[in-house]
Amino acid sequence: MTEHIEPSQIETDDLTKVWSVTEFCARHHIDTEEQAQLLKLFGPFATACELLHNARRAQRFR
Repeated sequence: MTEHIEPSQIETDDLTKVWSVTEFCARHHIDTEEQAQLLKLFGPFATACELLHNARRAQRFR
């Protein structure tokens, strides 16, 4: 079964929010090597969606 959704019904504010790459890395515990890769890829600012899909985070085991 499919359902038609109007684009105006979808909220994408959180994914299109622009972040500072260094602040994003600090909040998500991303190491400096990965932060350098993200800075090289995007520059100093990127959307949350871009950062979440391109960041590699180390596994956090208990």
